[in-house]
Amino acid sequence: MAYIDIKHLGITFGGLKAVDDFNLEIKKGELYGLIGPNGAGKTTVFNMLTGVYKPNTGSIVLDGRDITGMKTIDINKAGVARTFQNIRLFKELTVLENVEVALHNKYKYSTFSGIFRLPSFYKVEKQMKERSEELLKVFGLEDAKDFKASNLPYGQQRKLEIARALATDPKLLLLDEPAAGMNPNETAELMETISLIREKFGVTILLIEHDMKLVAGICEAVTVLNFGRVLAQGETAKVLKDPEVVKAYIGD
Repeated sequence: MAYIDIKHLGITFGGLKAVDDFNLEIKKGELYGLIGPNGAGKTTVFNMLTGVYKPNTGSIVLDGRDITGMKTIDINKAGVARTFQNIRLFKELTVLENVEVALHNKYKYSTFSGIFRLPSFYKVEKQMKERSEELLKVFGLEDAKDFKASNLPYGQQRKLEIARALATDPKLLLLDEPAAGMNPNETAELMETISLIREKFGVTILLIEHDMKLVAGICEAVTVLNFGRVLAQGETAKVLKDPEVVKAYIGD
């Protein structure tokens, strides 16, 4: 049985079928790519997977649990986290605080404890700080923990956004164009980072990306969307050589 099993997913906006009969199976721990031209429906799929949009048809099952149409916060608690094409950090908070914010679903103390600064409050705060620092170290950001997020170089902001998503301890990590705006050196470093977090955290990854070098370099399998429908699906190397895929997307 697939770890992520999406069947007949579809959504319509004002009579336009943005995504139609989308099917996808991903194995546990797999690094999977979702590619296609701009406007093909890729981010719409992400928005349905994360509860931003409620699909009109189909089902989404994660690790045996049907999460179709659930609220965003409940889907996150069920194990889905994402990053965005346009980086969304709390830019006036520090690097460390950005990660700590994401840990509040996992580490809890009572309102009473927080107001009166009881020992239980400081214990949880210490645990959150230590966990955040561990995550920052994985991404080589530990020395920047006290910097404002807005002061980080672009590539490091991308890493921070991924670190924050991982802080929620996801089963499925969705990366929306993680290499967007990066130079070749940053992209190469990002490829290493994505492979590292898949191995270190055992997380299943689904990414949207236009950089075919990145896709070919790290994705074991891909699905190609075109006009909201699946054009091709399967092993990355084979799909990228498919004449229909080259014609509709890669060759343009």
